[in-house]
Amino acid sequence: LTRPRPGHADLAGMQKYGFDDARPVLERASARETAARVALGALAQAFLRQAYGVELVSHVVALGGRHSPSPVLPGPQDTDRLDADPVRCFDSAASAAMVAEVDRAHRAGDTLGGIVEVLVFGLPPGLGSHVHWDRRLDARLAGALMGIPAIKGVELGEGFALAGVPGSRAHDEIVPGEDGLRRASARSGGVEGGISTGEPLRVRAAMKPIATVPRALATVDVATGDTAVAHHQRSDVCAVPAAAVVAQAVTALVVADAALEKFGGDSVAETSRNHRTYLSHLAIK
Repeated sequence: LTRPRPGHADLAGMQKYGFDDARPVLERASARETAARVALGALAQAFLRQAYGVELVSHVVALGGRHSPSPVLPGPQDTDRLDADPVRCFDSAASAAMVAEVDRAHRAGDTLGGIVEVLVFGLPPGLGSHVHWDRRLDARLAGALMGIPAIKGVELGEGFALAGVPGSRAHDEIVPGEDGLRRASARSGGVEGGISTGEPLRVRAAMKPIATVPRALATVDVATGDTAVAHHQRSDVCAVPAAAVVAQAVTALVVADAALEKFGGDSVAETSRNHRTYLSHLAIK
């Protein structure tokens, strides 16, 4: 395979490792490797649920040029409904429009990207830290999500939109609640200063269209130096719904790691007890 595909790891990988064939790069860069992370993420989710009562859910909020307009967010109780939806979208009308968009791209020999969102419910305040860059919960989440093939951007809460508003409308005001202090809005996505706030965590990842485009793009045959069309092999039109599942899994792994870092313990019972004790002794609630 000497005709590297634009947007894929083919050419850069061949240059880095001195390959004269893109096949070793193509196979190792495949999103198939995320299967292991999804399996591990399933265990992490079961652990978080059992030890701390933490639940995760993921959904597709945009696919191609179609967006879900619903202001209502799905919860853990909506998992079966999302699993049954062909594009994992919580809004039924938007889901139908997204399916139609995929069908159009398929007929046109093209591929589509989109945006996925992961929500984490039941987190306590205090996971992560402001002390060092590598302990910040948002940095750890961003790194894990950017490690998913084809992900090109990550935001927490309202993320990029906050860059266009004044500070008076960018932050979550603190108000008294029934069980302690709460945030009046959710612009930060549940993380402030690299630390979980106790509000639902909300993180989004933007996935570019798949690089293996049936309507192949221009490239150069590195064996001859001649211009050519890129190699094409069987690929999906859109992998955004699958990316939502992967994003949920890697988010669970990061959160489980941060929770164990905070609460420790040599058994589920011990770490669960440590979690309950921490919550009952918070100096500020």
